[in-house]
Amino acid sequence: MEPFLIPAKGMTTGINYHNIAYYKEILETYEGSEMGVNNRVELQGKTVLLNGQPLTTYTFKQDYYWLMGDNRHNSLDSRAWGYVPYSHVVGKPVFIWLSYDPNKGFPSGLRSERVFTTVNGAGKPVSYFLYFVFALALYFGINAYLKKKKANKES
Repeated sequence: MEPFLIPAKGMTTGINYHNIAYYKEILETYEGSEMGVNNRVELQGKTVLLNGQPLTTYTFKQDYYWLMGDNRHNSLDSRAWGYVPYSHVVGKPVFIWLSYDPNKGFPSGLRSERVFTTVNGAGKPVSYFLYFVFALALYFGINAYLKKKKANKES
């Protein structure tokens, strides 16, 4: 697999017929129609044209991101729709509530060290699994107590 460049605001990169597929959507949509500019990218032989003019380099006007879905094998992400401009990012991951490896089966595929952990970027993940187990036990304990109390009251 060839390495690819993730565009950043102010970055200038070479454009050619090999890499235009990575940047066509950016040029036509994100740095085109969404900014009120009617950009049209065409390929004539090995020459890339932007609005009919040869294009060999381009300087990006926005930061872009490569987004990975939460279910690598069964989700749509940047592998399907390409780069995403910062203006389209509406959230960030905060918490992993379940991590499971379907190739290992259940229960050995459960990645308990990742269940109920935070996503802190460069920081060390913090696990809240024991707090969750305690809260769950507390909930079921209180629920059983209240049912027993209600049953005693009715009899």
